[in-house]
Amino acid sequence: MNDAPGTDHRPSAVTTDWTRLPVSHCQYDVSTAPGASGMGIYILGDDLLHVGGPNQFTGFCGIHTGWIEARVRVLSGPAAEADVGWDAISEATLWSPSGRLSVIGLMGGTADALTDIAVPRGLIRVRVHARDRLHETVRTDGDPPERHELHIWAVSEETPWRTVLADPVGRGWEQKPAKAAEWAMLSLVPRPSTRPALLPPLPAGDPDGDGASLSRVAVVRRRPAPVEVPTGVLPVGDLEVRLERVDDETFTWSWARAVGPIFPHPLTTLPDDEPSAVRVTSGADGFTLRHEGVWGRHAFALGLIWEHLLDAAGSYPWIETLRGQAAEATVLAEKYRRLQAERDAERWGGTPPSDRVRGLSGQAQSLARIDRRLLDRIDALPPARQRAAACWAARHAMRVAGLEQIGWIADALAAAEADRPLPRSFTEQHGSAAFNRLMSDPEVPNTTVTLRLGTPGSGTRTVAGALQQAAAFPALIALADDDPLAAAIDAVYNAAIAHGDDRDRFLTDTHAVLD
Repeated sequence: MNDAPGTDHRPSAVTTDWTRLPVSHCQYDVSTAPGASGMGIYILGDDLLHVGGPNQFTGFCGIHTGWIEARVRVLSGPAAEADVGWDAISEATLWSPSGRLSVIGLMGGTADALTDIAVPRGLIRVRVHARDRLHETVRTDGDPPERHELHIWAVSEETPWRTVLADPVGRGWEQKPAKAAEWAMLSLVPRPSTRPALLPPLPAGDPDGDGASLSRVAVVRRRPAPVEVPTGVLPVGDLEVRLERVDDETFTWSWARAVGPIFPHPLTTLPDDEPSAVRVTSGADGFTLRHEGVWGRHAFALGLIWEHLLDAAGSYPWIETLRGQAAEATVLAEKYRRLQAERDAERWGGTPPSDRVRGLSGQAQSLARIDRRLLDRIDALPPARQRAAACWAARHAMRVAGLEQIGWIADALAAAEADRPLPRSFTEQHGSAAFNRLMSDPEVPNTTVTLRLGTPGSGTRTVAGALQQAAAFPALIALADDDPLAAAIDAVYNAAIAHGDDRDRFLTDTHAVLD
């Protein structure tokens, strides 16, 4: 079938051939960003298309399950007002950050000619033409195939979807501008996901990402009667929009953090760091609102918000949703706080210690499980006394394990007590070279001991037949730590377990030394 009489014949950059497109549930998808989430159908639209988001709308066909013929024409300029020979014509604006567009069946049916079509980057207007939309239950072999043709051209303004030619037998759809505005505002202030990402993030500076390299655009809305721009603060949960009057026709729109955030972990990233201008003018065709200098990726959502604000000033349908989300988040945060407190109490034998102690990677938790009060006392000491406590504990560990008189060990202990650097075998690779020497030195005695280790919940786990020298030696290695607090905690703990069944007596002696 050839083009119908009256078809727009202006030059086009791209015209695909008529191609069979599999469809289902009377729907197909037009998208400039495959996989992008939207607000769904049945909110805004007519019998031919329903807008779904900045990058997508749904087209409706007569056939429930089968195929239609479709093609795409990318025009060099705006299409004529209305081509003849079609049963229905509707159009909408899409944001095309990558300059690619695809027409896909609802259940993923594709046609190569309709996939990844080159279109202008930025805002584009898409006009959908349809004819012979018959359901398969009434279609006969003599009926022409159902055809849909998309005309696409570049625009610099985001304007609302519209019906150019209504299908005389089409059904009417209830419009839900408040629900659309709710979705739009929530899309501008998304909460960070707590789930791991399924896909890696786009590379920094990716030109096909969100179109940040493209020029900012304008959102335009028109009304036949005077419109009132709501000045002041628009509440948006943790954020707010500030609309301030500049003169009779001009306002500024700026995002800011709310004085009283409502989420337990407030959102701090603004959708746009730069203010934008809102201008309201009047003319023979009525009143026009232009929101200028906005990101292209935000234009669709801002358009839906203005559609609602101009007709229902003072109504913010997103507020109750945000409050509900905040209430749920608060309950979850409190539940997590209690759970974390219980876990910390189990790990630390009571209230968690200072942040500094919690940040240590050594034996702080282990010492807390056998003597929590001693851990707190060491934490409260000045650095010089912490270093002295570490040396005292290390010497007692060497003494109980029979290592105090081993020449190279005695020299290292004396160096630490004199505040001199320990040999490199103690300071490098966590003292592995020194420990290996310990295990191979024939002068080192070989005695065993029963280790009494703390467990979560103030229990005790015993390990019989442990080599006492191996248990004690880490107390000396701990002195290589430049942090006196870490050195003291690790030295005291390792000295304690090296005492075996006399562990508690050693801990009592340590308390006496710290008095």
